[in-house]
Amino acid sequence: MNDRLLLLRGTMPGIGMAVAEACSHRERLRRICSILSEIPGYDWVGFYTVDRPGGNRLVLGPFSGAPTEHVSIEFGRGICGRAAETMQTIMVGDVGAESNYLSCSPDVRSEIVVPVFFGCELVGELDIDSHRPDGFSPDDRRFLEWVAEIAAPSVAGLVRGDDGG
Repeated sequence: MNDRLLLLRGTMPGIGMAVAEACSHRERLRRICSILSEIPGYDWVGFYTVDRPGGNRLVLGPFSGAPTEHVSIEFGRGICGRAAETMQTIMVGDVGAESNYLSCSPDVRSEIVVPVFFGCELVGELDIDSHRPDGFSPDDRRFLEWVAEIAAPSVAGLVRGDDGG
């Protein structure tokens, strides 16, 4: 097993504990972002939620990293919008080569966007930017798809306007 995979697996208990905490959905997602942002190469970590059930716009939710001007993104726009439109994980090794890239920072070199589903419904996305080119591996993808799966009830709660707790 490689070092990266060991590092990713090592964060799983903390993420599991964050999801199980008796707190609001927003706070759970904020804690997940905080844990993920400690992983080398995960330089900006955030959740976007669908603006309303069945909506076609993403709205910035909890995040860890520098503020972004992209607080609302239409489906199809940028890498986040494309992931929402196709409902598939998108890994981009060189954002500079993407014609549809919405730049958040000149330091970003690669990005991964993982759709978040609650049941069969798209409720949001987990978006991670890296300052490293080709910053994400298949191991990162599998790990982040797991994170999206266990975060889904909290993302869905925000979409429904129920912040839980």
